[in-house]
Amino acid sequence: MDILFVALVAFLASGLTLFSGFGLGTILMPAFALLMPVEVAIGATAVVHLANNLFKLALVGRRADPRVLLRFAVPAALAAVLGALLLVRLSDLPTIATWTAFGSEHRIEALPLAIGTLIAAFALLELSPAFARLQFPARFLPLGGLVSGFFGGLSGNQGAFRTAFLIKAGLSKEAFIATGVVAAVIVDVTRLSVYGLSHFTRDFADLTPDVWTVVGVAALCAFLGAFIGSRILKKVTLRGVQITVAATMLALGIGLALGLI
Repeated sequence: MDILFVALVAFLASGLTLFSGFGLGTILMPAFALLMPVEVAIGATAVVHLANNLFKLALVGRRADPRVLLRFAVPAALAAVLGALLLVRLSDLPTIATWTAFGSEHRIEALPLAIGTLIAAFALLELSPAFARLQFPARFLPLGGLVSGFFGGLSGNQGAFRTAFLIKAGLSKEAFIATGVVAAVIVDVTRLSVYGLSHFTRDFADLTPDVWTVVGVAALCAFLGAFIGSRILKKVTLRGVQITVAATMLALGIGLALGLI
C-alpha cells in the first residue's frame, strides 16, 4: 500500500508540474520520508527528480536558452554543493530532544526538524497568492540560481524559486520550460554527487534493494505522468489541487519536525 501511495504521488505530481516548473520534489520527498530515513528520502527523491527531468529534457530540452542557463545554472550548481554538504552535516548531529505522547516516544532530530520546517514554509508559500505572483527582474538571475540551488541541495525545494526568477528572463513559454528543466538537471546531478559520496562512504547499508524498488516505481510513474501531462495539459491552474497539496505538505512538514514521521 505504501509503495502504491508513492507511485500515485509521483504520477500526479509529475503530470501537474510539467508546466509549472516545480512541485515534484517538494511533494514526493515527504511521501518517501514515510518509508525511509529523511536523508535517504532526500537522495531517493533526487534520483527520481533527475530521471524525470532527463525524460522531460528529451521532450523539450532543445529549446533551452544557453545564455540564461549560464547566468542561472552555474551559480545554482555551486550553491547546490553547499546545500548538500549542509544536509550531510545535519544528518550527523545527535538527537535534540525527545517527547512522549499516548505511550509513544518521539525524537526531534536536527535533519528532520530542518527539512520539516522547510517543507512547512514552502507549503505556506504555496498557499500565498502573493508568492505565486512573485517575479524577479532578469538582472537577478545569478542570485536566483544561488537561492534555488542552495535549497535544492539541502531539501530538494528548488523549483518554486527557479520559476520566480526565470519567469522574467524574457523567454518564450517553450524556452522557459526547457531552460528550467536543464537547470534542474544540473542541480540534481550536482547534489546527487554529494549525496552519493556521503552514502557510499558512510551509509551504504541504507541503500537497500527495497529503497531502489520504490525509487524505480516512482521514476516510472513520474515518466508516465510527464508524458500524459505533455499531451493533455496545456495550462494547469488548479488552485484547489494546489491548496490540497500545500495543506498536506504543511501537515507532513510539521510531522517531520516533531518526530512523528
